[in-house]
Amino acid sequence: MKILVINAGSSSIKYQLMDLEDVHHCTLLASGLVEKIGEPVGRVNHKIYVDGQERKFVEEEPLPTHHEGMSRVVALLTDPDKGVIRDAAEVQGVGHRVLSCGEVYTDTVRVDAKVKATIREFFPLGPLHNPPNLMGIDVAEEFFPNAPQVAVFDTAFHQTMPPKAFLYAVPYEWYTKYRLRKYGFHGTSHKFIAQETAEFLGKPLAQTNLISIHLGNGCSMAAIRGGKCVDTTMGVTPLEGLMMGTRSGDIDPAALEYVMDQTGMDIHQMVNALNKKSGLKGVCGVNDMREVVEAAAAGNAQAETALQMFCYRIQKYIGAYLAVVPALDAIVFTAGIGQNSAPVRERICAGLEHLGLRLDLAKNAARSDDPRAIQQAGAPIQILVLPTNEELQIALETKQIIDGP
Repeated sequence: MKILVINAGSSSIKYQLMDLEDVHHCTLLASGLVEKIGEPVGRVNHKIYVDGQERKFVEEEPLPTHHEGMSRVVALLTDPDKGVIRDAAEVQGVGHRVLSCGEVYTDTVRVDAKVKATIREFFPLGPLHNPPNLMGIDVAEEFFPNAPQVAVFDTAFHQTMPPKAFLYAVPYEWYTKYRLRKYGFHGTSHKFIAQETAEFLGKPLAQTNLISIHLGNGCSMAAIRGGKCVDTTMGVTPLEGLMMGTRSGDIDPAALEYVMDQTGMDIHQMVNALNKKSGLKGVCGVNDMREVVEAAAAGNAQAETALQMFCYRIQKYIGAYLAVVPALDAIVFTAGIGQNSAPVRERICAGLEHLGLRLDLAKNAARSDDPRAIQQAGAPIQILVLPTNEELQIALETKQIIDGP
């Protein structure tokens, strides 16, 4: 079944076209990124994969709206030289990453008028993501009118959290009236990792206990008990929790009032600073972890401080989640930093031997794209490195909806 996966941003469309039967039988046919939509000159990076070879195509032209952006995607996918399908009718389903619909939908759903209205209703809780997500659905419906449109929510996997984990200690009516609660994000990644971990360990998902650590420019962790999420680090927005590339993570709210009084910043400027000027970038000036590690190794004190802060915050959450996930099978590193940065993994595990985390330094340093265990022989808790694949997870769930029960 050919599934097109779309992640529509405010000025971009990220896409992948897959032909899949299941998680083990999937062929990536094409992928790409349409960016700078609405700017004077847009850009399309398009790739196709034929006979094991990757071919790249780059175009630059005005793309006033997402409609023109999607039009170029369809034209490229069906182009005799640059494409992989004859016409748009070959696409049998379109899976959309959608940020959140709160507690309304706790799983993937086929898009209809009610679903679209609910996505719109939650614009205030996801002002940067839900509007372009809905725009992506509207445009895809136009270009793929016969293909079912499916919404895969980034928050759905975390909806199994109990109230004691998702409620904030604030006036209760803020929850009942304004839906203020922890929702969590990176849900498709944590769900994929939970399933892959169970398979790697040879255990049923319902008997698998793990701490999933998704480390990229955005970072989050999930405590997973019996295959279900019982806690996660991100909150009502992706700003809560771990220190990230440009996000602050946890911070004393009263500190914000102090800085606003001192600087004259308004709340919008403050939130922008916390989201885009903080984290690694705020502490040492760069948000690419590779650059931070290199600078720290070269003796840059600010980079070393940023690296210590980043890893320490993760260590603290590992300790917290060990308290809520008994009989832990594994901690699992994934995403760009988690999968590829041996120095970061080493720093995170250092000093946690008393908790059962005993890293094998040689296994950790060995580079591989395959799922692997990197703990010492005989360690009570496994330390795993597993590649995540959020697009594949979206495609699989889209196919499941189309196939029916």
